[in-house]
Amino acid sequence: MNPESDTRPRPEQFLSLIRSQRRGRLKIYLGFAPGVGKTYEMLQEGQRLKRQGIDVVIGIVETHGRADTAALIGDLEFVPARRIEYRGVVLEELDLDALLKRRPDVALVDELAHTNAPGSRNAKRYLDVRELIDAGIHVITTMNVQHLESLYDQIEGFTGVKVKERVPDWVLHEADQIVNVDLPAEDLQERMRAGKVYPAERATRALDNFFTEGNLTRLREIALEEIAAALDRGRQERGPEQAGGSERIMVCLSSGSPNAQRLLRKGARLADRFHAPWYAVYIRTPRERLEKVDASTQRRISDSLEVAQQLGGIPMPFEGSDFASAVAHFVHEYGITHIVLGRTRRPWYRRWFGQSPLDLILNAVPGVDLLVVETT
Repeated sequence: MNPESDTRPRPEQFLSLIRSQRRGRLKIYLGFAPGVGKTYEMLQEGQRLKRQGIDVVIGIVETHGRADTAALIGDLEFVPARRIEYRGVVLEELDLDALLKRRPDVALVDELAHTNAPGSRNAKRYLDVRELIDAGIHVITTMNVQHLESLYDQIEGFTGVKVKERVPDWVLHEADQIVNVDLPAEDLQERMRAGKVYPAERATRALDNFFTEGNLTRLREIALEEIAAALDRGRQERGPEQAGGSERIMVCLSSGSPNAQRLLRKGARLADRFHAPWYAVYIRTPRERLEKVDASTQRRISDSLEVAQQLGGIPMPFEGSDFASAVAHFVHEYGITHIVLGRTRRPWYRRWFGQSPLDLILNAVPGVDLLVVETT
């Protein structure tokens, strides 16, 4: 399958996929931590699809007591959960057989990484989802990035948490659409303190452990990297006939980019002219790491990456020791032929001390065309 990743739910895109395929399609709302709004976004899309005449059914949803999420269920049809008694506790699981028999156009199935109760046909929910897709039912689901199998050691390394419920990477790779549900770490922590994610006592413990600013910032970076990788993977799988000729465009962004949207629009137009793929690259130097920039700057970066996606680009964070060397490494790794960057206004006295960023980039990437855009 060819992933078509996104940063916002777009029912009309998924609707076109639904109508063009007999095999079910998979759409994943991917977050970097509990509480960012994945289930909320999934239910919102379910409601919009229902208004467009699509037969949408909730297979299973976990509201975790969040009133605003529960309110979105509204008049959506609910396939009753299957009740399984295990060690004296009654557990509610997705009723796979009932959902297959009901055979809706679209099934909303929350928490893809969930482990089913003993006695279930499949050990994991992602296997239930695969059966639904094989049966021609389209599935919209949710998961957090820390549940990816390949990230297990990395997640444990910086959070100290052993993630028990995991999903093989191929599941994410086979998704037809991936939606990045993003939120600045500071805003998520504020939601925690306000009791919008967990009850007060549990929220306090969470903020002191898993939900520290450092952990959330790193998880958020990983989620962005996964989205970028999915977009690039989809571009490559569609082949050169879909990606245009040999031209490849890079738009350089930083947290201080003035009028980044003008750069992105210029890059999109250039790519359209060449019928070429283009990348909106957020260059992250040591001073640009997310934990070192404030929440408003993080929002501006996220907004810019979202605009890039809407314009048909591939948003990608890319790290380097300094701006010019990071640009050069990206150019060589991705075969970039054209670079779009904004003009910097340096005070006259700083011109006496070394080369400008533009001079450094010109020297670092000979043979690559540079388009310098006025952003003031």
